[in-house]
Amino acid sequence: MSSLPTKQQILDWISAHPTQTSKRDIARAFGIKGQQRIDLKRMLKELESEGHLEKRRKTYRDPDKLPPVSVLEVQAPDADGDLFAKPLEWQGDGPEPKILLMPRASDPAMGGGDRILARLTEVKGEGHAYEARLIRKIGSNPRRVLGIFRKGAEGGRIVPIDKGSDKEWRVNAGATHGAKDGELVEAESAGPRGRMGLPMARIVTRLGDPTAPRAVSLIAIHQHGIPDDFPDDAIAEADRAKPEGLGKREDLRDLPLVTIDPADARDHDDAVHARADEDPKNAGGFRVWVAIADVAAYVTPGSALDREARKRGNSTYFPDRVVPMLPDRLSGDLCSLHEGVPRACIAVEMVLNAAGEKIRHRFTRGLMKSVASLNYGEVQAARDGTPNEKCEPLMDDVIGPLYAAYEAAAKAREARQPLDLDLPERRIELTEEGQVKSVAFRDRLDAHRLIEEFMILANVAAAEELFARRRPLLYRVHEEPDPMRLDALREVAQASGFNLAKGQVLHTRHLNTLLDQAEGTEFDELINMSTLRSMQQAYYAPENFGHFGLALKAYAHFTSPIRRYADLIVHRAQITGHSWGKDGLSPEDIDHLEQTAEHISETERRSMAAERDTNDRYLAAYLADRVGNEFAGRISGIQRFGAFVRLDETGADGLIPIRTMGREFFHYDGQAQTLMGADSGLVLGVGDEVTVRLTEAEPVSGGLMLELLEVRGNAMPRGPQPGRSKLKRPKAVRAKRKGEKTARKVRRTRR
Repeated sequence: MSSLPTKQQILDWISAHPTQTSKRDIARAFGIKGQQRIDLKRMLKELESEGHLEKRRKTYRDPDKLPPVSVLEVQAPDADGDLFAKPLEWQGDGPEPKILLMPRASDPAMGGGDRILARLTEVKGEGHAYEARLIRKIGSNPRRVLGIFRKGAEGGRIVPIDKGSDKEWRVNAGATHGAKDGELVEAESAGPRGRMGLPMARIVTRLGDPTAPRAVSLIAIHQHGIPDDFPDDAIAEADRAKPEGLGKREDLRDLPLVTIDPADARDHDDAVHARADEDPKNAGGFRVWVAIADVAAYVTPGSALDREARKRGNSTYFPDRVVPMLPDRLSGDLCSLHEGVPRACIAVEMVLNAAGEKIRHRFTRGLMKSVASLNYGEVQAARDGTPNEKCEPLMDDVIGPLYAAYEAAAKAREARQPLDLDLPERRIELTEEGQVKSVAFRDRLDAHRLIEEFMILANVAAAEELFARRRPLLYRVHEEPDPMRLDALREVAQASGFNLAKGQVLHTRHLNTLLDQAEGTEFDELINMSTLRSMQQAYYAPENFGHFGLALKAYAHFTSPIRRYADLIVHRAQITGHSWGKDGLSPEDIDHLEQTAEHISETERRSMAAERDTNDRYLAAYLADRVGNEFAGRISGIQRFGAFVRLDETGADGLIPIRTMGREFFHYDGQAQTLMGADSGLVLGVGDEVTVRLTEAEPVSGGLMLELLEVRGNAMPRGPQPGRSKLKRPKAVRAKRKGEKTARKVRRTRR
């Protein structure tokens, strides 16, 4: 009878024979028969539990997979002309997986020996394991230009749309990519200046009509001056980066951390884990881990990557694309916590008591391996009793404890009473051609709230830790409402029949009480919008002024260094404070903290404006085919020139010009935010339910023009009418008018 092989011999066999990995194949290879098959089965189970093998149906394979974004080396074309590539950072014990390149017509030519950054899709039942789409060639970073193509006799010219740019680009006849005159195109530099002294370009993408939806986000990028091309030196630094090893890091690879993100997420910068605290002194408590990608290990102070990340300040998100703060090599690969791939991280372990209060925390610099990349929808479905194949094995040890810890943390949140505005988030879904497929409001699931609450806890811990260690950092500041804005909110509340007390220190719980009073009433929208308008805008600062909206004394952004420069500063402060390495906060970082805070606060506002403009244009394009249709909505703003209406179906905002509101004159009351008809007495105020007709939809500007048909269920008066309108004025207006009448009587009496 043959002796049993060692575990290492089994692993070596599987590595050398990837197509013969069933238990029967392994037994035959080592001459194992009879009773010894039971011992072999036990050894395979042990190897599986130790993480060396992963069982798939009846075969065993190495569990490591390639990350979704990988560096590849292109091989010479095979006999059929197909291009294959090999991964340059394969970590598995088995042979390198075979990867088929799927080039697009706009991709540059690729040949054997080229190194590329590619996005991978795993395939089944083919002669290759992955299919790859080119992101870019490594070391190749041609300048990009967006403009209008003007066809000529020998190719044409590109007229840039950048504000203030009068430099044109020349395109040879063979580099037009079939572009037509007047089309919006994206091109890249293609060599030195040609005839007529113009730089040469090659069109890589035809975007068609400049007013088409697919062009919208690119126009916003250029109009708002958002940098979308990385400098060559930043790209070169990213390309040279290698995965961080264990070194002096804490080994967290056995901790079952998971990432939970939107279903279409391309990067995963935070992972979570929770379990019941076994300490008898903390009965009913939990230990919660939040692990964040260690971006500081790759983006060091003063480097080209650091300069570009600071310049951008943050990533900018559009319905059809992302303008990242960091190149794909980092944001989509080395700094993304992909499932089953070792990744460097900075993590915090937080201990919560049974009431959900954080009683202590500990930061560490570690190496982790996510056990699963999950999305919000599947996690919530699993919690609600219908787990899929991916979630089912994680229910007891991962998903269940996460929700249990969240339920405890929610108690502390309820006691803290952060501001609870009801402002649903809109989601624009596009087709592959860039057309708007649907517009809907995102569901707010407990899975979203779970991640949000754990991220807030980690951000609080970061601020407290650095304050205790007397380390400089950037706080996320949200100051109390301006007194004048608060007075305006108080007047709106009183006119609506509610009360917001005066003469006391304002807390978020007072505003939440007001919001609760208005919930479900005709003033719900009015109170929510008025409360939002009374708030200050959050910003970054090296001084701590607290976070009013979250009802927190100290708050710092720590959880998204892939997409926010502020978080990278906080990570560096942690590295310096804990003496984890030489890549912490530099003296230059510290000297320029105030300027950095002002700059990234501004880049954040710039991105918000670009995202808002893009959404408006997409919505206008979506509604352009429905001009003449009627829509329900609510008045969201009042100005001298008309009323803004937010449509219920899409959340799009349109304008009712005051000149279209019948034949009467409307009096504008800026303090009360109303328009009142001089003849009919009709009063329009924020929050009023209306029915409107869409009269214009302009995709280029994003503007919508509306015609007012009904107010609070009553048809608009058609013209001047003697006396008062039969339309009943809202309670808020009647109360306000009664108060004004009383005030006038009091003033006359005092005189």
